[in-house]
Amino acid sequence: MRFATKLIHSANPPDAGTGDTTTPIHQTTAYAYDSAAELESVFAGKAPGYVYSRLGNPTLTRLEQRLAAIEEGQAALVSASGMAALTATILTLCQAGDEMVAATSIFGGTYSLLNRTLRRYQINTVFVDPLNSEAIDDAVNEKTKLVIVETIGNPKLDVPDLADIAAVTRRHQVALLVDSTATTPCLVRPIALGADIVLHSASKYLSGNGSCIGGAIIDSGNFSWPSERYEELRKEFGKFGKLAFMAALRSWIHRDIGGCLSPFNAFLISLGLDTLAVRVRQQCETARILAAELCRDKRICEVNYPGLPEHPGHLTARRQFNQQFGALLTLRLGSKQRAFKFLDGLQQILQLTNLGDVRTLAIHPASTFARDADPEERRQMGITEDLIRLSIGLEDAEDLLADIDRSLAGMRNALS
Repeated sequence: MRFATKLIHSANPPDAGTGDTTTPIHQTTAYAYDSAAELESVFAGKAPGYVYSRLGNPTLTRLEQRLAAIEEGQAALVSASGMAALTATILTLCQAGDEMVAATSIFGGTYSLLNRTLRRYQINTVFVDPLNSEAIDDAVNEKTKLVIVETIGNPKLDVPDLADIAAVTRRHQVALLVDSTATTPCLVRPIALGADIVLHSASKYLSGNGSCIGGAIIDSGNFSWPSERYEELRKEFGKFGKLAFMAALRSWIHRDIGGCLSPFNAFLISLGLDTLAVRVRQQCETARILAAELCRDKRICEVNYPGLPEHPGHLTARRQFNQQFGALLTLRLGSKQRAFKFLDGLQQILQLTNLGDVRTLAIHPASTFARDADPEERRQMGITEDLIRLSIGLEDAEDLLADIDRSLAGMRNALS
């Protein structure tokens, strides 16, 4: 099946009992059994079934199966948020004294987790330029358990060469985690390019309308875990083979920390998947139109979008994302004062901290999700005081351009 067909039909058949074509919501805490022996077998993993919705739920299972199918992975697990998904992944692979290598241009919330919170537990991160595979190669050592990159940096919008990075991680036999939130499997399947684990904030494009919070982890099933680097997974490898990571994640860290997704949120994300292909295709096209128009506007100091031929990552994006370039773009307006005036003048474009919505959204990164970063950290993230990030929705391009034009005119008049 091609991608749009797979979204609708793969791992998503009508319900065998009722014929339901929409994922049912199993809004329950626990599950009854006829005998103690039967419940014991399910708890022990000797028989299929559910015991408690923190550990598993039929609505979540259906969503996990769909995500594994469209990402071309072997298994998936959904969680309470994208940050919960990332934290659970790291804690499954790392313990005190271990290290990770991560892109300098990752999302501010991820940067805070890696650079502040996890350092308190002696899990350290070395940050490198993801466009420099030699720097990644140099940063990996015997303590490294994970390399983390995003398909498109947020909000720097740099485009790492995933296959190039995967060649480095394979040589070192260290796992590669790719956060594909900004691209989704509509643009790229990171596993096909060498990723071992794919992560999503399902609150964004997967759900699509800003209605819920959720995260997802997809295991490629391609990584061989029984090495000295992953001593803690050897037992699981003996039982589950190349799905040792997913087995440990589900039965250990996810179970004990409890970052589970609610059945209702899983239902909302499932609904979003039905329209993912058509939404992302249109959002990418509208972003391309806006970037091409806005880069000619002299009131804007700089437009950054991977779809522009002059973007440093344009050729990589064109090859890697099947000639699509995402739906995020950034503007530089010359000063924080001008940026705030512009934001306050918008009428249709909304100011809020999200992306991937059907609505077009705008945010000032330096004063919001990167506010805790110091000047050098912001520089590495590509964040300046005059930067605005736009997440393009499903409105008509002409209306968005008119809204931006009105706001730029008002900004100029107010400051003249």
